[in-house]
Parts: sequence; structure tokens; C-alpha cells
Amino acid sequence: MSTADPGRHTAPPAQDPRPRTGPVRNTAPSDTVPATDTVPARTVPADDTVPSDTVPSDTVRGDTVRGDTVSAKDTMPAGDSAGRRASLAARVAPWLVLGGYLLGALAVTGHLWAAPAGRAQHGDLHDVDQFTWFLRYSATAVAHGRLPALVTTAMNPPHGVNLMWNTSFLLPGVLLTPVTLLAGPQVSLTLALTAGFAGSAASLFAVLRRRGVSLPAAALGGVLYGFSPALVNSGIGHYHMQFAVLPPLIIDALLRLATGQGRGVRTGLWLGLLTAAQLFCGEELLIDTAIAALILVAVLTASRPRAALSRARSGLPGLAAAAATALALSARGLWVQFHAASLRGSGAPPYIRFHGQIAYLRSLPTAFVTPARSVLLHTSASAAAAAHYPQPDTEYLAYLGWPLIAVLIVITVACWRVLPVRVAAVTVLVLELCSLGAQTVTLHGLSYPGYLLPWHWLRELPGLSGALPDRLAIMADGVAAAALAFAIDWASPLAARWPHRPQAVHPPQAVHSPQTTYPPQTAHRPQAVRLPLAARQARWRLTGRLPVAGWLPVAGWLPVAAAALAILPVIPAPYHVTRPTPVPAGWQATFSRLQLGPRARVLVVPVAWGLLTAPLRWQAVTAEPDSMIGGDFISPDGKGRQSRAGREGQTVTTRYLDALWSGATPGPVPSAAQVRADLSKWKPAAVVAVTTAASPLGRYLTSVFGPPAGTSGQVLTWRLAPG
Repeated sequence: MSTADPGRHTAPPAQDPRPRTGPVRNTAPSDTVPATDTVPARTVPADDTVPSDTVPSDTVRGDTVRGDTVSAKDTMPAGDSAGRRASLAARVAPWLVLGGYLLGALAVTGHLWAAPAGRAQHGDLHDVDQFTWFLRYSATAVAHGRLPALVTTAMNPPHGVNLMWNTSFLLPGVLLTPVTLLAGPQVSLTLALTAGFAGSAASLFAVLRRRGVSLPAAALGGVLYGFSPALVNSGIGHYHMQFAVLPPLIIDALLRLATGQGRGVRTGLWLGLLTAAQLFCGEELLIDTAIAALILVAVLTASRPRAALSRARSGLPGLAAAAATALALSARGLWVQFHAASLRGSGAPPYIRFHGQIAYLRSLPTAFVTPARSVLLHTSASAAAAAHYPQPDTEYLAYLGWPLIAVLIVITVACWRVLPVRVAAVTVLVLELCSLGAQTVTLHGLSYPGYLLPWHWLRELPGLSGALPDRLAIMADGVAAAALAFAIDWASPLAARWPHRPQAVHPPQAVHSPQTTYPPQTAHRPQAVRLPLAARQARWRLTGRLPVAGWLPVAGWLPVAAAALAILPVIPAPYHVTRPTPVPAGWQATFSRLQLGPRARVLVVPVAWGLLTAPLRWQAVTAEPDSMIGGDFISPDGKGRQSRAGREGQTVTTRYLDALWSGATPGPVPSAAQVRADLSKWKPAAVVAVTTAASPLGRYLTSVFGPPAGTSGQVLTWRLAPG
């Protein structure tokens, strides 16, 4: 073995600047990049220290980095037990994170699992009852060997219900059919709720890992998104918003196409499939996802206009494939939804009647910093203040807490030159501003006019008139989680700075020998720059040195610990539970005795509507009757609608019957002509009333229909002749 004469000027091998392939012994100092790690041939932009969009997402595939194939076992000495342990940790650690998400989801829903068929979340039982009906409807269709029809008269005959205008949860309902048929729809809903928390966290975790984020940072990002107050409070009754598994995957696929990092048509097909699946999980969440994605792309384009436009051209085939795939899979549903309805003014309005007042569903400034009882760390005063929020619990979505807000502000300022953090931070700000709605915002006597808020202008766009701006907080929490994860990697020795490939080296400073690798080692330390995230992930995989306990110095965990402390105030408390109204005694015996034909309409008293949904649950639990008059639904452009839940189906007759059943002061008694007109429209085959013959309701029904044909438990029945 010979070495170069230190007294001679040995020229560097400038004639062959290409890196060598295959395993090469690392002779570089520990603070420099080994030859096998200097994968990208191009330089790293100096203005953005962590440009995640500068390295394609498929840079790391197995143990292949660009053109250099290096086996992990070739980079460590034979019999190196430490290397084997690190390699094992690399495989096990992600599964431990996913297992932690599942345990967290079970902790939040634990009170429900104590009696899954007989417990529901406290706070919005009406919507929970409605979702049990939707799951039973889907399961019944699949049990008969068909997909659920998109328009049905199983509710609200003879007009029926358009399921595309409702939160029908069709795809999860179909997938959960075995559970619904075996254990009931409430068990399926609890399972979907648990999967929503764990799956949403795992989805963002997978996306961040694909982007090269370190495991601890990605794990914390998944926690912040999957267990955010926005998702937890949505889960009180809005399963279609809480099941937010697909939005991170949709946005990731779109960004890969928009930045030229995707695989063209293949990524486009994946994006189209995800989009269609989200449409049949929850169309409103798909709209919110599209808004967040467009804002992200716009901010990214504004940050790198030339690069973004040049790379967007390569993504056009993929975008075309995505559009074609999504349209092919969802064309039938969109046609059923829109062929007879206008995009403007259709659907439900963005307000409800809450405690006798009209409430616009939007985020209020106090909700950002006032912890409710849905989080572990709250006080009795804060819980009381949140309880007086002028909207339902399911709309208390904006909470982040002062610590997390402060951390987000700090990382935005400190990491402004870090492209992923800057893009995510600006997107979070725009989404939170949109969530404030279009009305004037008042705080401590100061007013901010609504026309200066972005939603004032977005709400006029086709298809957005019925969208609720406060629910954009779900997307804002997800993007904030990504910003936090990228910032942790920037600030932590988890992503240590590596020296960049040296440029021209003065001959006297170069030491070259046959044993050294290109580039030649230099006497001085090159200027340190940060490798792209995907390249750092490649180094971790090649060396087996992953960010797990025992490898990092204590200082490496400080940014992770700071982020964890900021997230701590938003950790959710277990759900408070309630017992839904049980099926009345004699319900199933009554329908067994009636022997009604398929699709026979039944007038069930009480008559179901948006604030009286127990009959929907009875029908969902027992699958009886096949078709029930009334219901809780959204009817596009419905006349006489009082709020969001399709109240136009009510008549003087149904209101009077419901008042008698509930014991409230009844309104005007319907005339005989009114009753005949309603019965002529409904054409019920039977009347089934949950009451007794001696009650005011029983006496009234007897005066109209005569003595009941049968009595079973708490149920009276009248069988009506056709016409």
C-alpha cells in the first residue's frame, strides 16, 4: 500500500467526477458525508435549508439511493450486534408507533367499548341515531347482493331521500357490513370511530415518513392530527368528518404530481382512487381537502414560481389520469346528486337553530384558546366557558391552546427559510382565517368586518354555499402537524447537518491515495449544509442509525420534547357516554304479527325528524320496518326548511302527534281534512305507535283509526286498508 508524497502536489481526480457505485469503505470523518451518502449530484439550494421538494419521493427505495445500490449489511462490520439491533429497531419502531396510535384510540373510546351495542357519545345523539340508520341501510343492501341505492324511500316515503346530499357514510357502511349484521350498527360506528383516530394519525405519519421526516417528529405529527380537538369533537356525532384517514394521502399524491415528484399516470390513478373513495366516505371532507390542497399548491407556487411551473408540466399526465379515474368511479353518484339540483343554493344552509337562536357555524376566536372538557387539561372555568359556546359541541373545532399557538409562531419565524415549514405555516394561517366564516368577528369590543375574511369571497363559489367554514379546522390541524414535524427535524440533531460535496480543492490541501474515495479528503472542514430530508432518510437506512432511544444524545430530543409539551394541552379525554333510547318492548313482535310486504310504508309514532331520531335507531337496530314515514335528512332546495336537517317533511299532523307523545304542549289540532290529506300522500300500510291505549296519544289515535288491531308491550298497531 502506497501513499502520496506529502511534499508533492497531487492533483485530484477531476477527470471523473461521478461517484463510484457499490459498497465503499467510509474513510471520511464522522462529521462529513461518506462517499456512499453523497447521493445527489446537484447542490442544495442555499436559501432553503430543508427543501423537501428538491428530492423525489422515490429517492429511497429499499436500499437503493439514486444509482448507487448499497446493502445495509455491507456498511457495517460482520457480527456487529449493535448494527443488527439498530436494523431491528428500524423495522420495529414504526409498528410501535402505529400500536401507540391504536392504544390512544382505544383510550379515547374506551367507555364506548365497555358496552359497544348500548352506548353512544354524549352530546349529539340525534346524529348518532341517523348514522346507525345509514349503516343499517348499507348493510341491508349488501346482504341482498347489491350496492346501496343512492336514492331510497326506506326513509321519508313517498319522496325518499337522496343519499348523496346526506352524510350517508356509504363506503365505510359497505365495508362494515359483516359487523353491522352480526353485532349491530352501533358497534360498527364505535369501530369506525376508533379506526378514524388511529387511521388518521397513521395516515399522516406515513406521509411524513415518505417525505423523509424522522420517526419521532412524524410520530408527534400523527398524534397532533389524529387526536386533534377538531377530530375528537367531530367524533361526537359527525363520523363522516372524524374519519379523516384519506385527506393526508390525497394531498400527498396531489403535491407529488404538482411538484413533478410522482410517477405520472400511476400516481394519478392512485389520486383518483383516493378521491372517489373520500367522496363516498364524506363529500364535505373532500371539499375541505380540496381547499387545503389548493392553498398549499398556491403558496408553494408563490414561493418557487419558476420551479413549480416547470415541474407542473411533468405532472399533467398524472393529473389527467386522476381526473379520469375519479370521474369514472364517482360519475353515477355525482349525476344522482346534481342532475336536478343547482350548485348554487342547494344543500343545507350554513346555520342552525341552537337554543332558540340562529347560529352560523364558524369558528369564534375564543375557541382557539379555551379548553373544553373534551381535552384532559382543562379547568372547571374553561369547561364552563366552552359549554356556553353558541354552537353545538360537534362544532367546537378550533381549539389549539396557547402553548401550541406560541410554538407554531416561533417555528414560523425561526424556520421561515425552510420551504416545507414556510408553506405549511402560511397554509395554516389561511385555513384558520377561512374557518372564521364570513360574518363580522367581534373580540373584546373590537370588530373585524366579515368582507375582509377570505371565506366571504369563497362561499360564493359553486358548491361551497352549504360548506361549513369551521370544519376547515380539521385540515388546519393536519397542516400544522406537518409544519411542526418539519421544524423538529430542522432544529434537532435528529437531522444533523452534513458537509456538502466540496468544490474545487487547492492541490496542496488535497490528500489522495488509492485507498481514499472521491471526493478527496481536505485539510479544512467544508461548509456544512443540510441534506434534503429524503437523503437524510437514506443515510439512516444505509447505516442502520435511526432516531431511536440510545443512539441520540440527550440534546437531540430537546426539540421533540418541546413539541410534545406543546401538544400535551390538546390530548383528548375519553368520551363521555350516554345510553340511546332502547327499542320499545313489543316492537319486533308487532312487525312479526303484521306480516307486511316488502317496501310497505309504516307511520311510526313518534314521527321521526331532526330532533326526534329514536325511531331511526329502532329501525336500524331491528331492520323493521322496510319503509318509515318521516326521518332526519338533508333535502336540497327543500321548501319550508327550518334548518340543516330537512324539516320540510313535517306537517301539522306530525307535529301534533309528536307533541302528544313527548308530553309537550300540543299545537293546533289537525283537522280531519288535514289528516286525510296527509294519509292520502303517505299511503301507510300500518300505523305503529309507541304508547298505551289510555295515554293522550293513544286516545287520539283511537279516535282517528278506531280501536287498535293489536297491542304488544308498549306498542299499539293499526292496519290500514289500501287507499
